[in-house]
Amino acid sequence: MEPVVRSLLENDLYKFTMWQALLHSNPGAHAEYSFVCRNTPAFPLAELAADVSREIDALCAMRFREDELDYLRSLRFIKSDFVDFLSIFRFQRRFIEVEAQGDTLAIRALGPQVHVMAFEIFVLYIVNELYFRRLTTAGTLDEARRRLQAKIDALDAFGKEPPRRSPFDFSDFGLRRRHSGAWHDELVRTLKSRVPHYFKGTSNVYLARKFDLVPMGTMAHEYLQSFQAFGVRLRDFQKAALEAWVQEYRGDLGTALTDVVGMDAFLADFDLYFAKLFDGLRHDSGDPVVWGEKALAHYARLRIDPMTKRLVFSDGLDFATAFRLYRHFADRTLTGFGIGTNLTNDTGIAPLNIVMKLTRCNGQPVAKLSDSPGKMLCTDETFLAYLRQVFGVRNS
Repeated sequence: MEPVVRSLLENDLYKFTMWQALLHSNPGAHAEYSFVCRNTPAFPLAELAADVSREIDALCAMRFREDELDYLRSLRFIKSDFVDFLSIFRFQRRFIEVEAQGDTLAIRALGPQVHVMAFEIFVLYIVNELYFRRLTTAGTLDEARRRLQAKIDALDAFGKEPPRRSPFDFSDFGLRRRHSGAWHDELVRTLKSRVPHYFKGTSNVYLARKFDLVPMGTMAHEYLQSFQAFGVRLRDFQKAALEAWVQEYRGDLGTALTDVVGMDAFLADFDLYFAKLFDGLRHDSGDPVVWGEKALAHYARLRIDPMTKRLVFSDGLDFATAFRLYRHFADRTLTGFGIGTNLTNDTGIAPLNIVMKLTRCNGQPVAKLSDSPGKMLCTDETFLAYLRQVFGVRNS
């Protein structure tokens, strides 16, 4: 059977953008990433340990091809020295461990951050594809196609509503939890063909290149969390991370993630300077309407026209939720929607809720104080309590 990973380019765009930024700002950082399954699988994931190890062995034998490097060079915000680094990069097997611990699948990547940070997305879609290979039946993809057609029908019906000030568009954010590579290809091909006026891009760089789409993404939690361990005062880590991003990308990739210590603490740091420099904000936890209203109120206090900014929603979206949020906000600001699991793994089989998160950096714990309690991940309760105290966060 062919390996799950088809190309080192088949990663989320924000992995490349964070990778470049951290290579330039903190190339000597050391990090640890841990795999977690947040829901109950249909069978113990420990049963996949040997197959996952085999797939990671194959991953570690891969290199970027010259045509793939040329594609990365064609992206305005990717710098030539980073592509030169990728030209000699190979994953090192000694930096990642896979084992069964009872019924649990334990995966840990530990080593120089610029060598281990890119494991995350590959590990997640390797586990997903191996898992769903066991559960897929002859009718699974037929059901997936039926559900996709229902989404397309819903988009067609939605398009008959009166127009609003900003257009509706969405992107595929579903690489990490997709059903399979083959289904991901078919899905993206279908969306580009059937609803090109709504479907604007994909986070999957490999498929963006293959189907001539815009690769989508900026930053994830690990980027900001890393700055908790980069020698700045803890209270200032968000401002340090945002400033380093601005200096790296000089106006490109201007969507800031807001929920590493919660929206209120983020906005306290997101002053007029940052609000003018960043094009918008991305929501990934908590009530999206409450979050959006806080964002618009913040822009109003700063006397910034919200129609010049974009709110991007990406937290567990389906189309019904995206339509609801669009109706609520689209006459007051630009909007965008990143839809993940509901696109790439809506087959009638319950999806896995798996993550592989940064847990330590430079020998110390890091944490996320999410606006959704189930998304908090930290291995050190003392550090978590300290972080809450520093940012005045009571519950997370």
